[in-house]
Amino acid sequence: MAAALVTDHEIPVFAIKGIDRDGYYRHLNGALDAHPNMTMDDGCDLVSTLHQERPAQLAEIIGGTEETTTGVIRLKAMEADGALKYPIVAVNDADTKHLFDNRYGTGQSTIDGIIRATNVLLAGKVFVIAGYGYCGKGLAMRAKGMGARVVVTEVDALRALEAVMDGFDVMPMVDAARVGDLFVSVTGDRDVLRQEHFEAMKDGAILANSGHFDIEIDLETLAGMAVDRRELRTFVDEFTLDDGRRIVVLAEGRLVNLASAEGHPAAVMDMSFANQAMAAEWMTKNATSLEPRVYDVPRDIDEEVARLKLESMGIRIDVLTDAQREYLRSWTVGT
Repeated sequence: MAAALVTDHEIPVFAIKGIDRDGYYRHLNGALDAHPNMTMDDGCDLVSTLHQERPAQLAEIIGGTEETTTGVIRLKAMEADGALKYPIVAVNDADTKHLFDNRYGTGQSTIDGIIRATNVLLAGKVFVIAGYGYCGKGLAMRAKGMGARVVVTEVDALRALEAVMDGFDVMPMVDAARVGDLFVSVTGDRDVLRQEHFEAMKDGAILANSGHFDIEIDLETLAGMAVDRRELRTFVDEFTLDDGRRIVVLAEGRLVNLASAEGHPAAVMDMSFANQAMAAEWMTKNATSLEPRVYDVPRDIDEEVARLKLESMGIRIDVLTDAQREYLRSWTVGT
């Protein structure tokens, strides 16, 4: 697809698999050299680079969209600080995005990445999931379906309670570290797996990230603790600690579903990208009346994406009768 954009449509593409951090930011700036009038971001790095390093271009931007949970968190922090200079639609928060892309897409593609990288049998393993947001829920569902014993770690009481009610064990990560066979972080935060956890893990523990870039596992500390490191196979690195225990890290701590597999299936990404396209159209039509803050995807767009998805699947649903609509609108009818 990237090659087709270049050769067939003369659209510049800045992307190389396995790029380092410096190259990543060179690519962001390369895209910004085109002086866009709209941004579509995935993690807020493009937007933050634009605001911090290229403020003169902000006047050229009419609006933008954001694809990810982490990106929306960052954008709302910018809005709270008064730093956000143009309106952005939180595509991630659309029901047709987080209920499906985050849950079913991440759930399947993360399992796919782990199995492709390791060929490990999940049945009977203790599968520790850090974070029980929509990505964590989807991953827990899929891991349980593969026969794994799922443990959830959380910092949010409501999500922890939900995980318990869904039938999963919930405990602090330092306790989970002692029993887990596989660990996957899907929080969007940094240092979720760190020194005190590495010190407690059993020999052969497998670590992966499917949340946000390579910051969720504290790889710098793990490397400092290790007396030896070797590549077992592509995207599988083994760190040997001074007591002989081995800890295995997948995909260099980057998103395992992208590095070791192919990301989400197109059949779930279509809803996310439909939201992106329709949100971009909505932004273009309404940008002049919008304030520089984070906006939800309009409900009618969300519902239209769901309707189109059902239509593409050949699924029909019921329609309210006039009497039903009137009943739901009325407060005088009673029961």
